[in-house]
Amino acid sequence: MEIFRLLFLLLPLLLLLPPSLSLSTTADVDSDTAALSLFRSQTDTHGFLLSNWTLSSITHSTACSAAWTGVQCTNNRVTAVYLPSLNLRGPLDSLASLDQLRILDLRNNRLNGTVSPLVKCTNLKLLYLSGNDLSGAIPPEISSLTRLLRVDISDNNLNGPIPDGFVKLGRLLTLRLENNEISGEIPPSLASGEIKQLNLSNNELYGLLPENLAQKFGETSFTGNRGLCGSSPLPACSANTPPPMVQSNPSSLPTTSIIDENRKQTRRGLHPGVIVAIVIANSVLILVIASFLVAYYCGKRSSTSNSKIGSEIGKSRSSYGSESRVYANNGGGDSDGSNKLVFFDKKKKFELEDLLRASAEMLGKGGLGTVYRAVLDDGCTVVAVKRLKDANPCGRKEFEQYMDVIGKVKHQNVVKLRAYYYAKEEKLLVYDFLPNGSLHLLLHGNRGPGRIPLDWTTRISLVLGAARGLAHIHEEYKTSRIPHGNIKSSNVLLDKNGNACISDFGLSLLLNPAHASARLGGYKAPEQFETKRLSQKADIYSFGILLLEMLTGRAPNQYSSPSRVGIEEEEQPVDLPKWVRSVVRDEWTAEVFDQELLRYKNIEEELVSMLHVAMTCVAGPPEKRPTMAEVVKMIEEIRVEQSPLGEDYDESRNSMSPSVATTEG
Repeated sequence: MEIFRLLFLLLPLLLLLPPSLSLSTTADVDSDTAALSLFRSQTDTHGFLLSNWTLSSITHSTACSAAWTGVQCTNNRVTAVYLPSLNLRGPLDSLASLDQLRILDLRNNRLNGTVSPLVKCTNLKLLYLSGNDLSGAIPPEISSLTRLLRVDISDNNLNGPIPDGFVKLGRLLTLRLENNEISGEIPPSLASGEIKQLNLSNNELYGLLPENLAQKFGETSFTGNRGLCGSSPLPACSANTPPPMVQSNPSSLPTTSIIDENRKQTRRGLHPGVIVAIVIANSVLILVIASFLVAYYCGKRSSTSNSKIGSEIGKSRSSYGSESRVYANNGGGDSDGSNKLVFFDKKKKFELEDLLRASAEMLGKGGLGTVYRAVLDDGCTVVAVKRLKDANPCGRKEFEQYMDVIGKVKHQNVVKLRAYYYAKEEKLLVYDFLPNGSLHLLLHGNRGPGRIPLDWTTRISLVLGAARGLAHIHEEYKTSRIPHGNIKSSNVLLDKNGNACISDFGLSLLLNPAHASARLGGYKAPEQFETKRLSQKADIYSFGILLLEMLTGRAPNQYSSPSRVGIEEEEQPVDLPKWVRSVVRDEWTAEVFDQELLRYKNIEEELVSMLHVAMTCVAGPPEKRPTMAEVVKMIEEIRVEQSPLGEDYDESRNSMSPSVATTEG
């Protein structure tokens, strides 16, 4: 009773308190909404956000209360903005006032300007800006973002040095600055912090690469910087290793003429030690030249005998030697359209001849051709090359239009087409090489003693990544309704960070539509056996089978690995939708799931929820199947963990995938 009396007495005082003392004032919320509205007006030139980023004219609404797409709020303040791959164009300036922002994910857009405005977002923890057109230097004030955990500003046009401010970020785990134009020396103190993953490759860095950095992060984190020196395989550092390019600056010229100095040396004569040094240097030079000659001739023999790409393509190209001129990017061509290697990316270009000389390993053969893993002569560039066979014999212009459709797709969960080559007798597609195998291999490889089980968290993360990639393809081509057409677990590849990427998109365009369904090995929807046509709705059915495959550990009857000989009967390929329906109908739901999953505790509800998503996707009538965007949302709702705000940060986790990154609340 005394408590209620006390509250009653304090109530007038509470009402008199200024609004500024509340957790989030109306002014703060409106400021967040205004900042996002300005950002949309400056960047969303195609109107992707216009339909959802609206405010009620009747009641007071905000970005938080209206649940704007890609915006997450805590206590009515904007704490996360997730807008990847929406073709946004414009500056970041308007986001500077989001002082409660924890997560900013704007990957794979076309944003420009500098990153300087973001130094005012002092609560930032996760910053993903890769694949944009950002320029300028990284500001030293980056050190004010003391809560930063992961920074990815790769694949932009940033220049200037690496600021010492990164060293002061004691919680930073990931720093990715590759594929920019960053110059200067690498701060040795980067090795002393908490950084677990560092990538500075393909920039313009120079000087000594500290040994502790090379040992901690590996050589590949620094490749593509021609000015770096240090231990092997880098060139040795001289006493004063200069940067690769020196700007003209009159004040930097020596005060004493070099010619005069040389004349003085000549008058005095050569010191005996100098003569000995010259003799030794000449001897070493002769040995080096001889070594290069031997290596050159051995390399020619080696490439002739070992490079499967070069030898195979060479046979075909011999019949059209007059067409062998190659132009990288848009480097010209004859009026009749001479052959060229056409790139979709401005960085890391090479010539067709470099590809033919590459050491190659055949990865497999499929209905559309042969895939090779090719390592170029620099030893650093690794690509996957698909050599097409029996493709639709279309002309050059039509083929290039198809390639533009494929190359336009830019998403972190879709394997990137880097380049293509067209000739009458030869067609090559060059992709990023993904080194960690496929979902099919993880699910079905080595099913026996000694197998490492694929845990539930990894499975749900992989299918969510694949779902996001497929959803992006469907959204990108919603109007033209271009499908993927070849969904199966072997086409879900894992990149170097373990993220799932959909491969083989667009190859169905290269086939005769009447034969495409039969030629492609993806999981097929029931209607395809009659219509023989591909569709986005059929893609969703195929994805449902992929989900069932992940849940049950069983291979679908339409697809099995050629190496699966002598496997146990319970792992033989089956008609998964039909089998699951029969088991569930008999009320033996637990029997559906992979035995490897039953060892994990407290996931029964998530398993059943995912099973429901899969069965919704494999509905018989196409019109009853959800869209892929809806599938993504359903999977995200199963696992709150997929939202970085959904759980406390755990320092034992080192994933670089934004889909599973975590932060403190």
